Amino acid sequence: MRFISRHIEERFQKALNRRKSVLLLGPRQAGKTTFVKSLNADLYINLARPATRQAYEKDPGQLTREVEAMDARFPLIIIDEVQKALLLLDAVQDLIDSQRAQFILTGSSARKLRRQGDANLLPGRLVILRMDPLLISEMKPLSPSIEELLLYGSLPQIILEKSTENREEDLFSYVTTYLEEEIRSEALVRNIGAFSNFLKFAALESGSISNFHKLSQDVGVSHPTINEYYQILVDCLVAERVEALSQSRTRKKLLKSPKFLIYDLGVRRIAAGEGCDIPGKYMGELFEQWVGLELLRLLRTFPQKSALLFWRDQTGAEVDWIIEKEGEFIPVGVKWTKRPSMRDTKHIHTFIEEYPNSIRGYVICRISRRQKLTDKVTALPWEEVHRVLEATS
Repeated sequence: MRFISRHIEERFQKALNRRKSVLLLGPRQAGKTTFVKSLNADLYINLARPATRQAYEKDPGQLTREVEAMDARFPLIIIDEVQKALLLLDAVQDLIDSQRAQFILTGSSARKLRRQGDANLLPGRLVILRMDPLLISEMKPLSPSIEELLLYGSLPQIILEKSTENREEDLFSYVTTYLEEEIRSEALVRNIGAFSNFLKFAALESGSISNFHKLSQDVGVSHPTINEYYQILVDCLVAERVEALSQSRTRKKLLKSPKFLIYDLGVRRIAAGEGCDIPGKYMGELFEQWVGLELLRLLRTFPQKSALLFWRDQTGAEVDWIIEKEGEFIPVGVKWTKRPSMRDTKHIHTFIEEYPNSIRGYVICRISRRQKLTDKVTALPWEEVHRVLEATS
């Protein structure tokens, strides 16, 4: 696969230069293996290979013996898909603590790594970074249209594939082999049919304010089970949970239920059972999801604490996305239009008036160049969504 430069590389390299070990989390096919294999490591261990995994499971001490036999004084060791052999983490901890090796661990399931009792989580010993599907700024040489991104998503192998027929086949294979098999095995659920049905509804409801009661009726399982199923998707890095901003000085009827976003729009479409012929009236909803995912991925490239939220009250006032960063709220509206107007800034201004730590807002749309809509609100082309964060960095 062609190598694509990733924004996370700078933070990654800084951690290695500090002689820190790194845990690189990310969903399957986001580019983790391609990236780490480009590094000059002394040993690469791929636990996705059954024979390799079984060897280390039977004898975790093999890793220590291999490191001690190396000529390098402080070797760099890569362990790919580390969640598949958790017993190795005890040996990794010992080698890190004794300054005998530096590690890069990759994982596509935070669920197993977080499960207390089954895994040594190496507290304080690792810098934890995240590799997501591609940001629009990482795709510059490819220049995909926004329509392509809404239909096929941002996974590297899909973006690099020029044939739409092959893209469709690869996405279908990804959903059936990964989501249907591996996510199900993570779920540890007895009712496989119910979980499969839930996955389709979760894809269809992606980006909407969650309604666990309705979903429990549609899927035929209890409200707590729906909550558990969503947590499985989040832990397996397949869904993003976005909380509502529910604190307000004057508004007492703000919605508090979260939104869940399937992490890639191509995967979402296939999991929902949708074809490529999506009615135009739904493109705005997909565009809103794309902007939300892009903002989440951008926020992860910054070391500062930050969060993505949304805001809506029961009277109809809403802002699609709120960035909380460095003590400031930044409201972001999303419009599937090529002609933004002052009318599109109404709820953003309402939000700014409500929150003193919010001084500017943005509308992301399909214009070719930036436009100043009001003194406090700027319209940005979708390709420049990153400028929302530049204002505070």
